[in-house]
Amino acid sequence: MGQSTSIPRPLVRTNQWTIVLSVLATWITHQPWILCIPLIAGLFGLIFHVNPIMRFARLFLRHPARHYAQEDRDQQNFNQVIAVTCLTLGFAFFLMHLAIVAYLFTAMVGISAFVAILGFCIGCFLRFQWNQYRYRRSLKTSA
Repeated sequence: MGQSTSIPRPLVRTNQWTIVLSVLATWITHQPWILCIPLIAGLFGLIFHVNPIMRFARLFLRHPARHYAQEDRDQQNFNQVIAVTCLTLGFAFFLMHLAIVAYLFTAMVGISAFVAILGFCIGCFLRFQWNQYRYRRSLKTSA
């Protein structure tokens, strides 16, 4: 069976809330290990194409997945690469006792996830701009 090209929005939102809440819990408790929850789930999603958080959240969908608004899988993978990178760097900097840099990276991913929940996807904007740049560059090289 082929892999779906979309992900039901409630599953994406659950993943985003997990990132936001993990970042906040890390800041409040000063326990950077909490960041491993969305970090490991994100890595599993990127490497094995199964995000455990989304897989668990799927159990709570009231309707078949196709009845929900869908998010583009490729876009979500792009966003997940950014999130995993920021979470990894934040976690590493916390372990190195470089708190200011750790807070910077965790704030970037936490704020981005929260803003996405509110309706503006920073990763989508970045990917769109990158694709526009690549398109314009290809026009110049083909001319």
